[in-house]
Amino acid sequence: MGTRLWLSFVFLTCMLQMVTAQNENANNDGGRLSGNLSLNGNFFMRDTVIGASNTPQYDRQLFGADSWLNLNYQNWGFDIGLRFDMFNNSNLLNPIGSFNGAGIGQWYVSKKIHKLGITGGYIYDIIGSGIIFRAYEERPLAIDQALYGVRLTYDILPDWKIKAFTGRQKQQFDTYKSVLRGLNLDGFISLDSSGVTLAPGFGVVSRTIDDGSMNNLVATLNTYRKEDIVEMFPDTLPGGNAGPNYNTYAVSFYNTLTAGPFAWYLEGAYKTKDVIVDPFEERVAVTGDTILGRYINKAGSVIYTSLSYANKGLGITVEGKRTENFDFRTRPQEEGVRGLLHYIPPMARVNTYRLPARYAAATQFVGEMAVQADVRYRVNKSLSLLVNFSNITNLKDEQLYREIFTEFYYKYKRKWTLTAGVQFQDYNQEIYFGKPKAKPIKSVTPYADFLYKFDRKTSIRFEAQYMHVAKTEVSPTESVREDYGSWVFGLVEFSLAPHWSFTVSDMFNIAPGKISPVDGQTGEEKKIHYPRFDVFYTNKANRFSLSYVKQVEGIVCSGGICRLEPAFSGVKMTVNSTF
Repeated sequence: MGTRLWLSFVFLTCMLQMVTAQNENANNDGGRLSGNLSLNGNFFMRDTVIGASNTPQYDRQLFGADSWLNLNYQNWGFDIGLRFDMFNNSNLLNPIGSFNGAGIGQWYVSKKIHKLGITGGYIYDIIGSGIIFRAYEERPLAIDQALYGVRLTYDILPDWKIKAFTGRQKQQFDTYKSVLRGLNLDGFISLDSSGVTLAPGFGVVSRTIDDGSMNNLVATLNTYRKEDIVEMFPDTLPGGNAGPNYNTYAVSFYNTLTAGPFAWYLEGAYKTKDVIVDPFEERVAVTGDTILGRYINKAGSVIYTSLSYANKGLGITVEGKRTENFDFRTRPQEEGVRGLLHYIPPMARVNTYRLPARYAAATQFVGEMAVQADVRYRVNKSLSLLVNFSNITNLKDEQLYREIFTEFYYKYKRKWTLTAGVQFQDYNQEIYFGKPKAKPIKSVTPYADFLYKFDRKTSIRFEAQYMHVAKTEVSPTESVREDYGSWVFGLVEFSLAPHWSFTVSDMFNIAPGKISPVDGQTGEEKKIHYPRFDVFYTNKANRFSLSYVKQVEGIVCSGGICRLEPAFSGVKMTVNSTF
C-alpha cells in the first residue's frame, strides 16, 4: 500500500508541475485543467424510535464525511486524471459499520497515437449494454468498480473499433486479486439506399480467480455433503475435493438496428460454468444443518431486447429480458453490490417521487423473466401523457414484481404546471427484502406535483403523495399491513432563482404495518413523522445544502442494483463545485 501511495504522490507532483509549466508559458499549446468536488457531511443524532441507533456513528462517532475531488488535465495529446477520495466514519460502504480511509481513488493517463489509443490506470468502460462487463461508479450505492489496468483501442476502419483490456477490479484503495481480460469489437454499417443502419458488436471477458480466493472457496464447498459436491461437480473423483474452475468466460453478441422511427436492440450473452451464490438454494452441511443461500455451480445466460418507436409526439418502448444464473463477480465470495463485473439492464421503471420509489425491484441474477412497456404521447405543447407497465417473474413463473404507472403533465402558459398520476404495485418482499414466507406488498399510490411561478425568479412547488398498502391475512382472525404500512408524504419548495431554494417535507406512516416501531409498554404500533428541512444555495458553479433529516429505513436502487439504506436521524450538508 505504501508503494501505491508513493506512486500516486509522484503522479500528482508531475501533474502539478505540468500545470505550473503551462501557466508560466504564455505560448502553451492549449492545455486545460478542470475538475469538481463532491462533499457529503453527516451529523448523527440518535433516535431509537426509528432505529437510528446501535451503530458506531450514533453511539460515539457522531459525525461522518465522504468526499471526492477530481482533477482532469488535457495537453500535448494526453488526457490525465486524478481523484482524491476520503471516507471518515462512513456508513456508505457498510450501512451498519464505519469505514475510514483516504487516498488516491482513481488516476489515469490516456494518449491517442494515430489509430491506437492507450489508457493506463483506473478505467471505466462498458461492453454492449454491460451484461458481461461494466466498470463504472455509482456513489449513492457505494459502487466503484473501476478496472485497474491497461486498455488498448484501435480504429480498424472509420466505423469499426477493436478494444482489449486487462487488469484487476478496484476494492476501495486496493484491488481484488483475480485477473480480468477482455476483447470487444464495435462497428457501424449504413445501408444508404434504404436508410437502415446496423451497429453490431461482440465481446468476451475472462476472469481468473486468485489462489487465495480459490482455496477459501474450496474449503467452504467441502463442508457440504458428498452428494451435493457430486451434483455440483460431476467430474470430481470419489473422495476428492470440489473442483470449481479457475477461469470463467463470458461472451456476448449485440446489435442495434435503426429504420426510420424504429430502433431495435438485441443482445445475447453466455457465461461458462461458475460458482455463484443462490440466495434461495438449500444445502445440507456435513453437520446435518440445513443452510439457505449457498453456492451452486452452473453456466449462465441472458437474452435482452428493446424495441422503440418515436414519431410525431408518440414514443413507445418495449423491453424483454430472460436471465438465468448470470452472476459474474471478481470472486464468488462477494455479495450485494461488491465485486460485480457486469450490469444487467433493469426491467422496472426508475421512479423519482418519494413514495412511488419506495419499493424498487433489484435485478435477480439467478433467474428472471421480465417485460416492460413505456408509452408516451404529447397531445400538444401543454399536455402530455405516460403509461408504464412492468412485470417480473422468476423462471418458475412465480410473481416477483408488477407495476402500472400512469402520469399526465399539463402546463398553463408560463404560469403553472401540474404533474399527477397513480401507481399500482405488487412487490414480493420475500425475494427483494430476503424475508422468508413474507406476503407480497400490494400498494396503490396517487401523487401530484404542482409548480406555480410568481415571476421569472420566484416560484413555489407542492408535492402530495399517498401510498395505500392493502392488508393481508396472517391468521383466520387477523389481517395486517405489510412492511411499514400506508404512508402520506407532503412537500413544499420555495425557490428564489438563481441562488436560493427552501424545502419542507414530511413522511408519515398513517396506518402502521407489521414491522412499524412498537410502544414497549402498551404494545401499540406507533405513527411516526419523518420530517425534513432543506436549504440550498447556488452561486455559479458552486452548490451548498444544509438539511435536517429523519429518514425511514429502506432500499435504495440505481439501475436494478440495490443496497440497504439505514434509518437516519440528524443533519446533512453537501458541497458540490465544478471548475
